[in-house]
Amino acid sequence: MTDIKLPNLNIAILSGRLVREPELRYTQQGKPVTKFRLATDRNYKDSMGNWQKETLFIDITTWGQLAERVHSQLRKGSPVIVQGYLRMREWTTQDNQKRQVIEIVARSVQFLEKQGSLNDAINENLDEEPPEDTLPDDVNF
Repeated sequence: MTDIKLPNLNIAILSGRLVREPELRYTQQGKPVTKFRLATDRNYKDSMGNWQKETLFIDITTWGQLAERVHSQLRKGSPVIVQGYLRMREWTTQDNQKRQVIEIVARSVQFLEKQGSLNDAINENLDEEPPEDTLPDDVNF
């Protein structure tokens, strides 16, 4: 088989609404991190030709100034567009259970509700990555 060079591509873009209030925490180094869950719908036709709706609940993580602005300006039910990348985290609980989660680390969050007279687009952290040594035990949610 011929070697195929696959591009290194990991991009996620979703629209939806927050299902609960964003949670702001700080790492031991004082770096802000906010987590929230996004509900997003997918419409499709089933085998009988009837339209169905599937709702997915996706965990979103934001860092730095973006985390602080998301926490201060978004609420449960807020509509947003999130752009970022997928990341899988693994950890072991205190009772020795292995856990893993796939989440989106947001590079930008666009608010779709009017804030006064402007729509806010937040993308200050385009070059800001989560700390490599940040583990789920470091920032508990």
